Parts: sequence; structure tokens; C-alpha cells
Amino acid sequence: MGEERRGISRRGLIGGGAALGVGAAAVGFGAGRATAVETERAGAAAAYSLYGAHQPGIVTPVQDRLHFATFDVTTDSRAALVDMLRAWTDAAARMMHGDGAGPSGPTSGDYDAPPDDTGEAIDLPPSRLTLTFGFGASLFDDRFGLSGKRPAALDPLPHFPGDNLRPERSEGDLCVQACADDPQVAVHAIRNLARIGFGTVGMRWSQLGFGKTSTTTRDEATPRNLFGFKDGTMNVKSDDRDALADHVWVGEDADQPWMAGGSYLVARRITMTIETWDRQSLREQERVVGRTKSEGAPLSGGVERDQPDFERAGREGKPLVDPAAHVRIAHPDHNGGVQMLRRGYNFVDGSSDIGRMDAGLFFLAYVVDPATHFVPVQMRLATLDDMQEYVQHTGSGLFAIPPGVRRGEYVGQGLFSA
Repeated sequence: MGEERRGISRRGLIGGGAALGVGAAAVGFGAGRATAVETERAGAAAAYSLYGAHQPGIVTPVQDRLHFATFDVTTDSRAALVDMLRAWTDAAARMMHGDGAGPSGPTSGDYDAPPDDTGEAIDLPPSRLTLTFGFGASLFDDRFGLSGKRPAALDPLPHFPGDNLRPERSEGDLCVQACADDPQVAVHAIRNLARIGFGTVGMRWSQLGFGKTSTTTRDEATPRNLFGFKDGTMNVKSDDRDALADHVWVGEDADQPWMAGGSYLVARRITMTIETWDRQSLREQERVVGRTKSEGAPLSGGVERDQPDFERAGREGKPLVDPAAHVRIAHPDHNGGVQMLRRGYNFVDGSSDIGRMDAGLFFLAYVVDPATHFVPVQMRLATLDDMQEYVQHTGSGLFAIPPGVRRGEYVGQGLFSA
């Protein structure tokens, strides 16, 4: 969908994408680093282009690692903000290509000046890195003359029942989603954008993720979340153009023309009460989810990708899929037919202050309009879904994702044009 892909080496230092070597082994997060066995060499060397009709990192095949970051703008200068977005665009194009963040690279240029790349991705292949940029509602205040360009769909999300949101993990003027098959490549990308933005933006909060919990292509195996269940079985796929047009991409009739071809990103940090869940019987776990744990098939029968039969009853006359099961409450049939394109990730951020795992799902969903495609669904989940006993939403963000970048332009240029 408007993205270019090719195999390429980082700074010409990788021979045929063969090196995940010593540098790649140095840093990891979450469940650890992907090994050479786990990551095909050809896939590690593959690179996506920043340029296209839509931003990369939405319908792109979901990579295994995430570094998501939000920033607050620390200047009142519109010119400085635009200059930074230009610099971010140039750096993103280079890093996705497999090069350093700056034109001189990490080991050249003025020897007595800081290098224009931090260097931890030297010798690493592109690892299918994608960078996706968005704007939060707080950017559309009086600082930059953008108040008249704020889309109606960017209205703040309501407070849902059971929310325990932490302000220091919520919202932001800007967001950047970095996805890659190597965590060091994703971290390198965010680190260098933050470095480039110093003096113009400051990082508000960030989240590392591992183990994707959704797929966007039909040939990918459905991954599992930290509850041990397959997640994202019925996700919108990249080849379903009708579903993307109806549920993901903003149309030409948008109230703000600069958003045509873009989307809206809902980010939610969902903490799982892992210890409580792990003490439940398999029967109870499957009842709450509405699917089998082993194969991911609906409890009404069939195989994983079969549609659940919510009317089918068991021997006692009760529905095989419990009325409060997650798969029933979240299903499009019970939500006006709306769908989301999800790109969620597992996270483990150590332990809490009471000695439990600080772990869960970092939920990322792209929708055409949060008011119609997220808020009603989440309200139903928050009030009817038995899974809510085992999860708590602790962070949140809503961002307008502008359309793709054409060569010679910068990300979000339509927003800042007269």
C-alpha cells in the first residue's frame, strides 16, 4: 500500500544481510534478542522506504520489536518545529534505508564535534525498520497557529470505566512508532530522533515492546499475548482494500484536507494481572477469552479463523461462547461492524512496587475515526467483558497520523502549509 521494499545493507557494511553479530547481541529488551536462527538473513536485510501514499508501519507486515515514543514541543517557534520535522524526515528515510541518521555517519565529519549518528546500529542490517509519525491534540493550541486545523476526530478519548491512567504515560504533542525485527535498530531510531530534536522537543514517555500480538498479512502465523492466547486472529489485513478504506484510511471528504490518506492511532498501555490469571483453570481462561488456548479456535467449534457461532449451545443449553467472553464482546457483529487494524506488542517492564510483574499489552490500533471505531468498542469491553478482571489500562494516547510523504516533502507538510 504505497510502500517500497528492497534488500540493502546499512552503510554498505553488511555483506548480503549476513551480520546480526556481536553488535546485535549487546542490547536487548523484553524477552531478549532475536537470534540469527529466529530471523531469516534475507528478512533482516530488507528495507522499506519512508515514501508512499500512506506512512509505513501501518499495513506493513508487523515486525517483532517496538520502540514507541511521544514528545512535547518545548519551543513556541513554528519555524523551529518545521525545521525539526524536515530533519526527522531526512533522518527517518536514511535509517529505514539502512544508513546512519545523519549524512556524515557515526565515525566521520568534524572530529571535534559530536557525530551525527550515535553509532549503536553500525554493522546492523535495516531489519525492516519502519517509522510512523503522528500529532496529538495538544499540538493544536495557540503556539503554532494550528488550532483551526485540528480534526474533529482528535477529540480526547473519554475516561472509560476501570481506567487508571497515569499522566506521565499518556498523550503528547508528537508520537513516533519505530518497529523493526531487531530491538537495537528500533531503539537507535528513536534515540537519534530525540537527539536531533533536542532544544525543540523533549521526550514525554516511551514504551518498548516485543513479541507482536497481531498480524497484517495472511501468511503470518497468529502470535500470542502474555495470557498465552493467540491474539489478532481477525485483524484487518493489508490486502483487504475495502476494509482499509472503510475502517482505516481517512477519505478525501475529511473535515481537514491535510488528513486525507492518513489514519488515527489509539495507543493504550494495558497492564495484565499476570499472577491472578496464572492461577485460573484452563476452563476458566478459555471461557473468558472465548477461544481454545492451544489452537485459538472459537469455543463454538471449527478452526482458528472460523467465525464464532454465538448462538450455538452446549449440552446444558448454554451458549458455547460465554455472553461475557472477550471474543463475543469485541466482535464486529456486536459493534456495528466496525473493525480496527491492530499492531500491538507484549511488554515486560520489570516488577511493580508490590513485587508483581509489570507486564501486559501495548495496544496500538489504526482507525478511520476513534469516535466510531474505538470508543464504543472500548466502552462495551470496559463494562461487559469478563477479561477486564485481569487487565487495567494505565496509559493512553490518541494521535492523528498524516498521510505518506512524497520525496522532497516532510512528514506532516500538509498541516503546516498555508
